[in-house]
Amino acid sequence: MLNSHQIVTLHDEQTRRWHTIAPRFAGNPTDIAAAIEHQHFANFELWHEEDKARVPGAHDYEIATVKRNIDKLNQRRNDLMELCDGMALAELEKSNLPRPDAPLHSESLGLMIDRLSILSLKIYHTKHEIDRTNAPAGHAERNRERLATLTEQRSDLAGTLDALWADVLAGQRRFKVYRQLKMYNEPSLNPLIYDAPKR
Repeated sequence: MLNSHQIVTLHDEQTRRWHTIAPRFAGNPTDIAAAIEHQHFANFELWHEEDKARVPGAHDYEIATVKRNIDKLNQRRNDLMELCDGMALAELEKSNLPRPDAPLHSESLGLMIDRLSILSLKIYHTKHEIDRTNAPAGHAERNRERLATLTEQRSDLAGTLDALWADVLAGQRRFKVYRQLKMYNEPSLNPLIYDAPKR
């Protein structure tokens, strides 16, 4: 299993790289490191798609296309979070862990990895705003304060992830896959789809 330093480093390095070079993924992830990278790329794409939805003067049909893309990306992001959890639990199972009688942690490993991914993107873009030459007065200083907060939040979360993993290995805590069970993308569960008049 990767530790939080390795995860944060992977997130930051790929965030920088993907802003200049599009990744080429070959097939589905087969180990947890690849799953973490794929999951981060889903967040990377989602971040930039969300930006498009807020472009001033965007036409309704453009926003509709973006919103559909956001739904698909968000589904992928959640599927990959669950995959990270599943892979970590499969690895733990080899050592008869986590102990079924250990206290349950309220947040799964995949959810924490997802939060670290989003913080990486926020930190990257906040640094960009600090360096932006055409920004109004006070903009850089406000973003330096924001960066300090984001950095502290990520440090706290990274420490919590490592503590959870250590506790799981020691048999003192457990986590499980929390299925997101999204309904809006599932035609048989969304009444606006299954009750829609035929066209």
